[in-house]
Amino acid sequence: MKSISILAAGADPTGKRISTSAIQQAIAEAQHNDTVVIPAGRFLTGAFFLKSGITLHLEAGAELIGSQNLDDYPLIDTRVAGIDMRWPAGIINIINCNDVSIIGTGALDGQGKFWWQRFWGEDEQSGMAGDYSARGLRWVVDYDCQRPRNILVYESQNIMLQDFTSRESGFWNLHLCYSHNVTVEGVKISNSAGPSTDGIDIDSCEQVQVERCVVSCNDDNICIKAGRGLEAAQKARTARNIVIHGCTLNKGSGITLGSETSGGIENVLIEHNRFNGTGVGFRIKSARNRGGFIRDITVRDLQLLDVRFPVLIQLNWFPQYSYGDKSNLADKPEHWRKLAEGVEGNAGLTHVSRLTIENITARRSTEKPFSRAFFIEGYPERPISELSLTSIEIDACEFGKISGVDGLMFNDVKVNAAAITDDKNDSYER
Repeated sequence: MKSISILAAGADPTGKRISTSAIQQAIAEAQHNDTVVIPAGRFLTGAFFLKSGITLHLEAGAELIGSQNLDDYPLIDTRVAGIDMRWPAGIINIINCNDVSIIGTGALDGQGKFWWQRFWGEDEQSGMAGDYSARGLRWVVDYDCQRPRNILVYESQNIMLQDFTSRESGFWNLHLCYSHNVTVEGVKISNSAGPSTDGIDIDSCEQVQVERCVVSCNDDNICIKAGRGLEAAQKARTARNIVIHGCTLNKGSGITLGSETSGGIENVLIEHNRFNGTGVGFRIKSARNRGGFIRDITVRDLQLLDVRFPVLIQLNWFPQYSYGDKSNLADKPEHWRKLAEGVEGNAGLTHVSRLTIENITARRSTEKPFSRAFFIEGYPERPISELSLTSIEIDACEFGKISGVDGLMFNDVKVNAAAITDDKNDSYER
């Protein structure tokens, strides 16, 4: 058991010269149970790959700075927003590994602004997103616009991510995919802006614990996913046995299940979390071509302050993104075809059942922040079943809407809502 500093391999602590090869060399030299140390300093890097049995220690004052050159992120076989495809590696990659830890109080900075402008332009209206949307291709632009994730954990097990800071990611911050026995503890995530800068995405994983994390981002703070479309439904790699406990969610879209549900999501416990100025508290989102299931979900003991939608369930979410055009795909990339191949007919309607929401308090600091107590839209053809709301107290502008539910149970639910529910507030697309 020894410690190997990346300085010994020639890494540049000033950030003026790229240090990817030096970091990878230090990892190559490490033996089982060794620690690779990122000392105090700024280290510019592209993608590097950890291996089984080692620890990466980000010491206090250490900063890994993501390169803004796409060539520094090799294309790998991965999953992106529910689609298995070739895409750039993350900055830190744990792929086909066992027994790996990333620890310490240092930071990983993705220098995201460069990548965000690639997607939506300097004005947040143009870029690739504006171009694709104008051509009716909003459903594919997120996949064509390649942006690195800060950390990728893929097909791995027995992984610990602890205490460090992830900020300004180009795309998602922490992506856990096809992995087992993963703990994310005390991690701080801070993204000032940027499209699809999710905090923690738990994607077709089992036995995951997320505890004491503080997450601020510009999309879902913490999200559980299980693949998108026909291929994911056939693979049936379920996200299950997941606990999200004791976290603080600030800017962002809350704790979300979906919209990628095709492989199924089950046995999830979300408890003792705090939300401050978050767009949503607890959310489920899906579409009519996802399929899969969401079942045996317990959400309890949440404290929400100035949250726009404390409880939001939309099973036909963001149609421009959710549905692809199947015509004229012969000369298009394979991932376009995968996106267009949804789960058809009634099988495409995600079955949501056995959902318990209890001991929730949602308040406003003043009367100014908008909030809607409930916004629940299930499918008329396949209603949400066994939805229980117990011991809930919400101070909101409007009560909201509840539809597409079979067997809704209210017990000790108190809502203050002076305004009439207004249809103009029906949209929430992030």
